Amino acid sequence: MAKAPQDLQIAILGAGMGGLTCALALAQRGFKNIDVYENAHDLGFVGAGIQLAPNMARVLDGLGVWKPIEAEAVNIGDTSVRVGADNSELAHVELGYIKETYGYRHMVGHRSSLANGLYQGCLKESAIKFHFATTASAVESFGPRPTFTATPRDGGSPYKVECDILLGADGIKSETRQAMMKLLDVNTGVKDTNQAAYRIMIHKDQIKDDPELLALINSTTVTRWIGEKRHIIAYAVSNNTIYNLSTTQPDTNFAAATNATYTTKGDKKAMLNVFADFCPMVQRLLDYVPEGEVCEWKLRVHDPLPTWIHKSVALVGDACHPTLPHLAQGAAQAIEDGAVIAVALSRLPDTTPESINKALRVYEKVRKERAETLVEMAAASGRALHLGDGAAKAERDRQFAELKAKGGKGPVPDKWADADVQRNIYGFDCTKVTEEQFDELFSQM
Repeated sequence: MAKAPQDLQIAILGAGMGGLTCALALAQRGFKNIDVYENAHDLGFVGAGIQLAPNMARVLDGLGVWKPIEAEAVNIGDTSVRVGADNSELAHVELGYIKETYGYRHMVGHRSSLANGLYQGCLKESAIKFHFATTASAVESFGPRPTFTATPRDGGSPYKVECDILLGADGIKSETRQAMMKLLDVNTGVKDTNQAAYRIMIHKDQIKDDPELLALINSTTVTRWIGEKRHIIAYAVSNNTIYNLSTTQPDTNFAAATNATYTTKGDKKAMLNVFADFCPMVQRLLDYVPEGEVCEWKLRVHDPLPTWIHKSVALVGDACHPTLPHLAQGAAQAIEDGAVIAVALSRLPDTTPESINKALRVYEKVRKERAETLVEMAAASGRALHLGDGAAKAERDRQFAELKAKGGKGPVPDKWADADVQRNIYGFDCTKVTEEQFDELFSQM
């Protein structure tokens, strides 16, 4: 008897946002055999603030996990773009229209809240089995039965895993991507962006005696302080109990090769020096970071891939479309990946390797151009924010001034806050589009 689609064995490499969404969405569409392999001993739920945009919330709500995440998040009321040096406001945009326009508020939260919400959803599904502290490597076959090696980190013996479908959600260092592109004779090394980021979280009790900073953490404003080659974006998370700051600045601390170090313990004095010419408010915020808790991330990407699919293997999230953070869509796009994969595989007419490949290519068709467009848009927005003195900066600031004069209505050089950009990002219902277009796209593959 032919195997039903829901009986297919699916292996997911990586339990990040994309991997967790894949697992949960597939389980909720009736798939019975889902194994998730994660290198870490547990999810840990570490990280900093994260933006919870309407396109992400729509998927999470469809999976039944949005409400607890929303309950811990902060609704964004407006955004203020300011000059880092003197704190003067370049532009101000009200964002109250987002809920009415897109059905969900634009919120900000803690990355751990998002990951835990997805993980708790997965734990309710008996079809999902997690294999923590297990390194997945050496993808030897991409089909008809993908094969890889799983190695327990506790000293157990490596073992071979066969599956019907392999989803590589194993991040920017993805071994799945490397194996796929090597087979296809494509050079896809990780690219150094020459940028790094500090991720900072300041607790409310740390600033209880500073009324000006308390006003920031009690607000619903996203603030962006910009300067030459550097900026800071900041907002309150966790029901306004934590103030999250994420910086971007030239990389000076990562001398290792691009396949090696991605994070480092930063030096507080060095961090303060990076933003030494920023206003006193920023200086005070940064000074609250305890010694020894300065963490710096290397920002890396890779060129767009010629394909995300080979035979019965698909790439997901940062494995295929890593992005700079300037559009706040990295996690949202990985979550869209998971939702679209689940729809496509649930519509399989049969379980032949040919049909599996075609369904995965439908996923790629729905997602690839959109994700890569947003990756480039994020990079372009970063370039605009980091301009030094010159004609380009003067034109950017003129646009900001015009925007402010019009009450925040019009094009925004900071594309994250641009209404037309938001329409393309937030107005896209990836699940609905895949459902509606699947038959036509599948027939074209």
